Amino acid sequence: MASPVAGRGWRGRLPLAALLAVPVVEVAVVVAVGNRIGAWWTILLLLACSTLGLLLLAREGRRSWTALRQAVATGTLPARDRGDAIAVLIGGILLVVPGFVTAAVGLLAVLPITRPVARRAVERTLARRLLGQRRPGEGDVVQGEVV
Repeated sequence: MASPVAGRGWRGRLPLAALLAVPVVEVAVVVAVGNRIGAWWTILLLLACSTLGLLLLAREGRRSWTALRQAVATGTLPARDRGDAIAVLIGGILLVVPGFVTAAVGLLAVLPITRPVARRAVERTLARRLLGQRRPGEGDVVQGEVV
């Protein structure tokens, strides 16, 4: 039986490699910080990051959810609101996970100032997945006649 990532090249293996590399990088950073400031301060800093992440997630998540509900109620659902909601959800999950690297990436996805960058990354990724790796403008041409 063929592997689900067979034939997709390095892009198919990239998520697996990232999944394996993130814990290794997190442990290395936590150990380096622990050596620098001490074990107890490191543990307190990790707890503070997770607590701050939960508070920030609650606040920004509430804002995104309210904007999303208002957009649905008015019948318009801009891509911006959907992208913000997804970016806040992903960022919040990364903030709650113990670790300094994931907290930094999660913070970038949750903060209103840097969220547009995260939103564009989410939108690009979703478009690529939904369009089946096509570029905009590529695809089948449907022959027809305008009446």
